Amino acid sequence: MKLSVLDQSVAIAGRGEDEAIRDTLGLAEHCEALGYARFWLSEHHSLATIVGSAPEILMAAIAARTSRIRIGSAGVMLPHYSALKVAEQFRVLEALAPGRIDLGVGRAPGGDMRTAQALNPDAALAAEAFPQMVRDLQAWTSQPQHRGIAAHPRGPHAPEIWILGSSDYGAQLAAHYGLPYAFAYFFTDGQGAEQAIELYRTLYRPSERHPLPQATLCVWALAADTEDEAMHHALSRERWRVDRQRGVFGPLQAPADVAAQGFAESDVPIVQGMRSKAFVGAPAQVADKLRALATRFEMDELVINTWAHDPLVRRRSYALLAEHAM
Repeated sequence: MKLSVLDQSVAIAGRGEDEAIRDTLGLAEHCEALGYARFWLSEHHSLATIVGSAPEILMAAIAARTSRIRIGSAGVMLPHYSALKVAEQFRVLEALAPGRIDLGVGRAPGGDMRTAQALNPDAALAAEAFPQMVRDLQAWTSQPQHRGIAAHPRGPHAPEIWILGSSDYGAQLAAHYGLPYAFAYFFTDGQGAEQAIELYRTLYRPSERHPLPQATLCVWALAADTEDEAMHHALSRERWRVDRQRGVFGPLQAPADVAAQGFAESDVPIVQGMRSKAFVGAPAQVADKLRALATRFEMDELVINTWAHDPLVRRRSYALLAEHAM
């Protein structure tokens, strides 16, 4: 089974947000050395937790520090931008790292609607035009000209476009255009994944570049040397998810602080529900769960997203999964 990485440049309590960006660069080098297939970067705006707001810039920095691993966006929130400008940015990235660029796009705002309108005053209309924007993006990244306009620089390779989503909409669009599809399993704890992947495969229309459907799941996972240690470090994300349901966003808290504070009685069922579905534990435990998931969905690649308050814990988790699951 191939494993890839989705990194979100998560802010850590007690540290500057800029440190999260630099940690992403170091993690990319670390994961390339471990043998991961791809390193993807998310896009969020005006969010005090996930501070990676410009994946295309981070991709350029990672391209300069790596030589093998594929580098991608997961994704560019296309309604904020011009499809031509995105095509130009990713053609430049393809020139920097030939044959290694994934262009993942999504329709969601990656933040609240006020922020979306600040990025693009016509955000609502642009979201409705998402299918045509994807079609334009396909043309400008792969054809010499589209609508009499060329996206430069040209070269022998073109970015590989992926559709990202957590609902049936993205699955059907990817199938219609003959594009690879990534389902955000971590975003929904798997809810809707089976239906979306089945729709994608059933409706898939072969394209020249992708004659067969190609799908993956993005899964949140954390491995440590012992199950107890992994559960302890997972407290940081559990606290964040409980707070998120109340509309409270902030940097990732230290697990020791979360343990000392505890969870309110009303939050315990929420936490228990998360833990029942979590890919958290000792290396063999997590590896077995990931293999079972890949087998159930008939996939040969999963994308792993990991949060931890201590960057060394996160790197250790990726190393353990590389050793036990690949």
